[in-house]
Amino acid sequence: FVVLELYVRSPYVTNVGQPVDQPVPFSHKHHVMDDGIDCRYCHTTVETAAFAGIPPTQVCMNCHSEVWAQSPTLQPVFDSFQSGNPIQWNRVNNVPEFVYFDHSIHVQKGVGCSTCHGRIDEMPLVYKTQTFQMSFCLECHQDPARFVRPQDQVFNMAWQPPANQDELGQQLVQLYHIQSKISCSTCHR
Repeated sequence: FVVLELYVRSPYVTNVGQPVDQPVPFSHKHHVMDDGIDCRYCHTTVETAAFAGIPPTQVCMNCHSEVWAQSPTLQPVFDSFQSGNPIQWNRVNNVPEFVYFDHSIHVQKGVGCSTCHGRIDEMPLVYKTQTFQMSFCLECHQDPARFVRPQDQVFNMAWQPPANQDELGQQLVQLYHIQSKISCSTCHR
């Protein structure tokens, strides 16, 4: 049983750390770290909707109509813009269909992007940093004070918990009205 459990949680099965092939080799490192583009420029609904949102090609073209406008690598972007058909990106983080996850409530409650997605600003190609298995979610939901941060730090990829995180976390849990009780129906619908 232990061997099976280790196998099921292994990177071989979960694909943790494995870049996902995409129609365009989009580099978050280049766009976020090198160019300083904020997550919300592309993921416009992360603060207001359940889904962070994949940007329409028009967002890409705001820059790429001028920058790298002749690049063969970006041809799928140009084709998508011309045709109006969205690029079919491959999902990096999958949760089962019976699991409901709302990005906006996590952002509003002080859960930073890097808590779940890792240092995506350092990724030339995106890969999953967590299994997103139930145990990962429960770790935070059972003790949210360990993971919450000030809301002005949610999009700071380099944020590190301070030495007084236990105290700060408890204050933020109260301030954000976070209830650590767990109800199955919150996520399983």
